[in-house]
Order: sequence, then C-alpha cells, then structure tokens
Amino acid sequence: MVARAQSRRAAPRARPAAAPLGALELRVLLALSRGRTLGEAAARLEVDASTVFRVVQRTERALGQRVFDRSRDGYRPTDLGLRLVGHAERVEAELEAARSAAALGVGAVSGTVRVSTTDTLLHALVLPTLAPLLAAHPDLVLQMRATNERVDLTQREADIALRATSKPPPHLIGRELGPIRVAVYAPRALAPRLRRSAPDLAALPWLAVDEALPEHPSVRWRKRHLPSVVPRVVADSVLSVVEGIAGGAGVGIVPLFAAAGRSDLVALTPPLDDAETTLWLLTHPESRHLRRIAGVAAHLAGAIRLA
Repeated sequence: MVARAQSRRAAPRARPAAAPLGALELRVLLALSRGRTLGEAAARLEVDASTVFRVVQRTERALGQRVFDRSRDGYRPTDLGLRLVGHAERVEAELEAARSAAALGVGAVSGTVRVSTTDTLLHALVLPTLAPLLAAHPDLVLQMRATNERVDLTQREADIALRATSKPPPHLIGRELGPIRVAVYAPRALAPRLRRSAPDLAALPWLAVDEALPEHPSVRWRKRHLPSVVPRVVADSVLSVVEGIAGGAGVGIVPLFAAAGRSDLVALTPPLDDAETTLWLLTHPESRHLRRIAGVAAHLAGAIRLA
C-alpha cells in the first residue's frame, strides 16, 4: 500500500503587534499639545475631533501610560507626552527642511530678506541658526530688525516677522513654531538663599517690562498673582530683563529658551502655564512664494528650537 503523504499546513505566523507610534500618532500628539483641545487639534490636522480622540486613546492604550492629562483647561502633556512631543517637533523640523531643500532645488537664492522680531528672539533663537543658511546662499542678504513694535507686512516694512502672540493677524500667512514657556528666574548667586514660595517672590526686587510692554503675558501674570509687587527695574525689552537678572539686580520672568544653557540664571518656579504664549512665523500672502522669502522662512521654521 502506497503511503499517502499527509500535507502539513504550516502554523500561521503570529502577526507583529502594531507599533504604538508612527508618523500619524506623532502629528496628532503635536497638534493636541499645541491646540490643547480636541477641536483645535482636529482643525489643525483637518480631521474630525473623534479621530484625534481615537488616536490618542489608542496610543495611550498601546503604551500603557497616559500621554495627556485632561482638565477643564484642556489636554496637557504628561512627562512622557512632553518627550514624545519633542520628538514630534524634531520630525516636523526635518520635514520642513526637506521641503525647503526640494523647493529651492540646487540653485542658490539671492537678494535681500528683511526679518523683524524682538531682540530676545533675535539673539537667542534667530542669529544662532544663520550660519548654514548664509553658507548655502552666498548672495543672500538678511536685514534684521529687533523691535517691540509690530511692523506692517502689508506695507512691506518687513518680509518675515517672528512674533510671540496667541492670535496672529488673519490677513497674514502664519506658521506656528511652538509654545514659548516662561518661569521666574533669579541670579545664581541669590538663588540658594530663597525659599521658593509666592510670599517670598513678592518680597524680592523685580525686573520687568511694564512701561514698554504693558500687555506682555509676563506683566499680566505678575499683576494677577503678585499684585503687591512694584518692579525696582523697568526695562524696554525682555533681553534687558534677562541680563539684569543675570547681573544680580533681582528676579523676573524669563523665557525658557533665553535661559537655556546659562549658568548664571536659576529657575525659582516651574513653567508658568498661564503666562505661556506661542511663537509664530508670519509672511504676507503675496510675497511668501518668492524664492528668497520662502527659503529663509523654511530655514527658520526648521532650525529654530524652543526649550
């Protein structure tokens, strides 16, 4: 009798579990971190709010940890969420840089581009990024204007504006670069003697920008939380406040990016959530497609890093 060979069906291979994080998940986490609500994140991504909710829920379930804390104020990233958002920002920046390279092609751009911003943003965020841009485009000239006054892009007072604002002008093309977080800082020499509490803060000498920028988020925060404080030093720019604190004149509210890497400043508080604002890169709709302006804008969007 001829033995009939029995075909053995190979056991099905186990399908690998889906990775909890991909490009979609990172984009959603970044949008929700910036928008703080499902609706705002959905608007930024041009999807439904239910889609944002499902992606966040699926990601947290896969990771076994919360990525966001929910409250009446919206969604705030947990420590894990902040780390993931940081990765998402770097991915976004690399994509922006790649798009810029593709848009510019192999040819260098030339001409003059006028950039308006504040002195703090200029010195801490913009100037450190310019070397590779200038090296790649030898005939490009940048005119930097540091001012607290809002320039009129419609009147061609500038080609690009970098501004901290919660509501960019609707007639301009805006690109959100990220949140500007701030905290109360003191000079390192003074910090060891301070107890970190609200009454102590109110008793310290303060530096501020009240006269030059009375509606600045740092001014509004101090007047709301420490109404008895009268600044001992009033400056016309945040950068002057930073340098005054570093020199030992007192304490004040400083952007985290301006204090990053400085050994002469010490934070006395965690980031002040209700003094936070957003950095926007703004261009005029009619000029944003010019090669020199598009190239500089794309470079700044990809190179600027907020702490």
